[in-house]
Amino acid sequence: MIEVSQIIPYIFLFAALYFQIFLLLTFFENREMIGKRVSRTSTHYPSVAVLVPCYNEEKTVAGTVESLFSLDYPKDKLHIVIIDDGSTDSTFEVMKTFEYHPQVTLLQKENGGKYTALNLGLSLTNTELVGCLDADSFVASNALIEIVKCFDDATIMAVMPAIKIWNPKTVLERMQKAEYDMGIFVRKMFGIMNTIQVTPGAFSLFRKRVFDELGGFKEAHNTEDMEIALRMQSNHYRIENAHMAHVYTVAPNTIRALYNQRIRWTYGFLKNVLDYRFMLFNKKYGHLGILTLPFAIASIIGAVYMAGFVVINFANYMLEKIVKFQTVGFQWDGIGVDWFFLNTQSLPILIIFTLVTTLLILVNGKKLSGGTMKPSRDILYFLLLYGLMAPMWLTKALYNSALSKKSSWK
Repeated sequence: MIEVSQIIPYIFLFAALYFQIFLLLTFFENREMIGKRVSRTSTHYPSVAVLVPCYNEEKTVAGTVESLFSLDYPKDKLHIVIIDDGSTDSTFEVMKTFEYHPQVTLLQKENGGKYTALNLGLSLTNTELVGCLDADSFVASNALIEIVKCFDDATIMAVMPAIKIWNPKTVLERMQKAEYDMGIFVRKMFGIMNTIQVTPGAFSLFRKRVFDELGGFKEAHNTEDMEIALRMQSNHYRIENAHMAHVYTVAPNTIRALYNQRIRWTYGFLKNVLDYRFMLFNKKYGHLGILTLPFAIASIIGAVYMAGFVVINFANYMLEKIVKFQTVGFQWDGIGVDWFFLNTQSLPILIIFTLVTTLLILVNGKKLSGGTMKPSRDILYFLLLYGLMAPMWLTKALYNSALSKKSSWK
């Protein structure tokens, strides 16, 4: 009789494979339409305010603001609001170098969290569109114009860009580059399915009426960008993805920094989905409620379970080898391959198919982000390392979620 513990890995792998094939089919069905959207031009230039919340960003805020100055957009239509959220370093002194620039407004307040800084900026803004840009991110010169094109469709209420890693050099940063390229692919498909569940602080733009009608940002477990997206989706406000609007962000360059960042993201996602749990398996919210939110939760639980499954089986394997060594001593079995004994059980085949579809998504994401489909070291690092690292922060985030242990936004 088959034990339940033997069935569960099949369920998680089959679900992962099903979801990835679904994304790939969505991509191939809409590939022509994606190209048409890229070639479309816009003749309307709405007024835009970009809010830049800062907390101890003395090293990057100047570059962030300079990148906004270089945007290919009418200067009289673009206003920049920089908000210092009670930094304890010299962030405000750096901000003051832009004090007399005609496009810039400087604000300073006591530390209250990112959402309070954004809401202060919102309260002083009356433009048609409002954007947010984290002070460790940099926009490409065409990013705003690519995003504004999407607002030609009156049903679009917010647009998120394609986020890439700024100047990746180390193995850890290159691994994240492949991950972000894959994220560009996934979010483009989510945009087509109307299931985007986050409007990142790295240059997402909103119609101002979104905040007039739904209210400002909330604390939302230090992930206000996830909460506002779910709030919009729960009110059937459409969110689009502009995959040619490139925004670059500085990646964590240590394992510790990456670990803490991902715990915060995963914790925030889980807690926000819990707050909006009425959307789960509710056909009123389309693919988001029926497909992507449940699959996202299942992927977190599945990754943790599969990591435990691998660790336990590897430990058992090593114990068997140790017992054998203690019994008969060391025996060299050689490294020859006999194809007659090739493992054709369904679990290895499922794993291979899942890896192949993951690779297809990675290379198509790389192509969609402006690169080529040629495999790269970034993809190799991702395939070798990500599966080893992600279960650690996913496990910790699940633990923190169960105990409601909050993390800071920095």
